[in-house]
Amino acid sequence: MGLMAGASTLRALGAPMHMAMPAPKGNSLCKHAVADQAVVPKLLDPARLTPFVDALPIPDVLRPQSGQTLRIAMRESSQRLHRDLSPTRVWTYGNTMPGPTIDARSGEAVHVEWGNSLPLKHFLPVDHNICGAERDKPEVRGVVHVHGARVPATDDGYPTDWFVPGQSRRQTYPNKQDAATLWYHDHTMGIERLNLYAGLFGMYLLRDEHELSLGLPHGEHELPLVLTDRLLTEDGQLYYPVSGVSDAPWVPEVFGNVMLVNGAILPRLDVQARRYRFRVLNAANGRFFRLSLHGQRPFMQIGSDQGLLASPVPQTSLFLAPGERADLVIDFAGLGGTAIELMTDALPLMQFKVAAGQVDDTSRVPATLRDVPRVAEASATNTRLLTIDEYQDCVADPMLMLLDGKHWQDPVSEKPTLGSTEIWSFLNLTEDTHPIHLHLVRFQILDRRPFDVDKYLSSKTIRYTGPAQPPPPHEAGWKDTAQVYPGMVTRYIITFDGYKGRYVWHCHLLEHASNEMMRPFEVV
Repeated sequence: MGLMAGASTLRALGAPMHMAMPAPKGNSLCKHAVADQAVVPKLLDPARLTPFVDALPIPDVLRPQSGQTLRIAMRESSQRLHRDLSPTRVWTYGNTMPGPTIDARSGEAVHVEWGNSLPLKHFLPVDHNICGAERDKPEVRGVVHVHGARVPATDDGYPTDWFVPGQSRRQTYPNKQDAATLWYHDHTMGIERLNLYAGLFGMYLLRDEHELSLGLPHGEHELPLVLTDRLLTEDGQLYYPVSGVSDAPWVPEVFGNVMLVNGAILPRLDVQARRYRFRVLNAANGRFFRLSLHGQRPFMQIGSDQGLLASPVPQTSLFLAPGERADLVIDFAGLGGTAIELMTDALPLMQFKVAAGQVDDTSRVPATLRDVPRVAEASATNTRLLTIDEYQDCVADPMLMLLDGKHWQDPVSEKPTLGSTEIWSFLNLTEDTHPIHLHLVRFQILDRRPFDVDKYLSSKTIRYTGPAQPPPPHEAGWKDTAQVYPGMVTRYIITFDGYKGRYVWHCHLLEHASNEMMRPFEVV
């Protein structure tokens, strides 16, 4: 793909090299677009910001009562991302980015009336060539998806089920599922990438009696850490990069010059010398976070997307894709009077400042967290081979990204039966890692296996080049989003429990999902 305007600047700031990767051999579509000269504003130098001077913001917590309807409005807000910056214009659920954390109980339905109080005009660059964002549609629209929730199709936040400023939508979440770290975000066809970049996301924590009985850190010792990155101009405002083609501004991936935790740049969290539980979410558009504590100090991972693992997994680093979550316990015992940074690669994200002295810590991390039986491969009644494709030949053209070679509006081709178990084998023909998310369901990763991409492109024959690799322990629990590596076949085993109706599966790199790397499936 041709480098977007400002890409050399982004690469210097640590953007992954796959930002300017070639398409697979043999895939080509060419429109002969003509690039204009894009004007890139002067970007903020993050080195001028004093680190660890702002307290980590903690979003408000909403604990719905039985029969209550929560009312949460999408609105334009301003938020100071760092002490040394002027307030930044953002779009938020409620008044903050991230929005309020919804703290719900398994088996107790939650009703939310989502109100659209946004302006009529978008402040980020809409590409009207993208499917779902055509000029005949209102520029500002919204629809909310609770990512990881098992809900009826009418309440899932289908991408074309959007509503405009001045309207609202009441959605019900039955919560008939195990405790898990979920999140909610905008899911509007064609502009999801812009609406999330503007700030429309928040956490949704689901608890059950089993999890509450384990004695894990809780209350003030359990906190969300929502990770994002953004491009900021010198005056602290959001900048969303463009292609350089005036009427086709979409870019294939976006990486920021600053990282944010809970909407703050380089914040500080004052902690005691004891265990803390952190619900970590990668809500970035395209950035993968490689998390570690400075000095490779160990921590425990106790859960992933769809709840607790079978047992704690000791970690010194964790690679988290957009859309993925991790439930972590960090023990600061013995660190009283010191400070330690949470890092992504060599860059600090935030600082934990540990108070001097010891405290009484009654929390624990049991050796067994819950039963997570492996789904038997023999239980699957159907197997689907699904390709991940990118097409481009011409430098100035936008890349076309498809799932199984199909456009969004092509007929539905995946129609699993309610209650059935299927294996979906994803053949990644690209050089990107794609985090693939399915709505409605949870799944387990069966394995990943390398194959000859050129052989498949030339003859549609799968020739494996190595043995199947089972998921590592931290990916062996229940998932709803997983990393599909380039040049590998990644197999999910999925039971389609819950509800009949039409849902979607898609890549959670938002620029990809917004440009047709999204497909419907229908549970029948």
